[in-house]
Amino acid sequence: MTRTATEIGVQFDSLADVLTFGIAPIALIYSWAIGPSFDEHSSEHALGVFLLFMYLMCGAFRLARFNLQATRPRVLQSGTPKVDKKNFVGLPIPPAAGLLASFVHFSPTPLSFHGEGLARFYSYLVMILIAVLGLLMVSTLRYSSMKTVGTGRRNLYIVLVVAAIGMLIWLYSRYVLLILSLGYVSHGILWYLVSMLRPSRDTRQKDEPAVELTTQNRN
Repeated sequence: MTRTATEIGVQFDSLADVLTFGIAPIALIYSWAIGPSFDEHSSEHALGVFLLFMYLMCGAFRLARFNLQATRPRVLQSGTPKVDKKNFVGLPIPPAAGLLASFVHFSPTPLSFHGEGLARFYSYLVMILIAVLGLLMVSTLRYSSMKTVGTGRRNLYIVLVVAAIGMLIWLYSRYVLLILSLGYVSHGILWYLVSMLRPSRDTRQKDEPAVELTTQNRN
């Protein structure tokens, strides 16, 4: 609001994110899926607790890396894409926590209410999701920061879209929040796959002279 920034604010913001989007989601998932579905002394329960702990560590690492990139905008690792304001490097921890929370919001009752067999099956899927989210947070995939939304000439359309999404969330929050969170988490993966399939600029520049020489020889 004051358009000011301090070093302590950067660190305090990350500490708040660890509590809100790190500790709170793993406590929620444990009480919703892993705790009720597996015996406390079983190997599945231990694996679930381990994955929840690693999710928290990956989230803390992601926030620490973001602080370094914000204060020192340089390549931290060989092959890491350059930092810009339009994209995040790695999945931010708020969308990761939002996806976990949206699943709980979609089906609020603990998984144990579905029966022992289904509860264990769904809990395995949740554990896989937690592992994937942790890997995405420490990855170098690009995720849109949405900071440029509304800066163009079509601000009126964006206001209408935001209003429509807000109304849909009000009416169908269970479905819309899950779709939005899944869409954001998956768009970084799709973006990466599309960039892998699309020829790079260097390749296109190498191919262009060859095409020109072939055309000249034919003439």
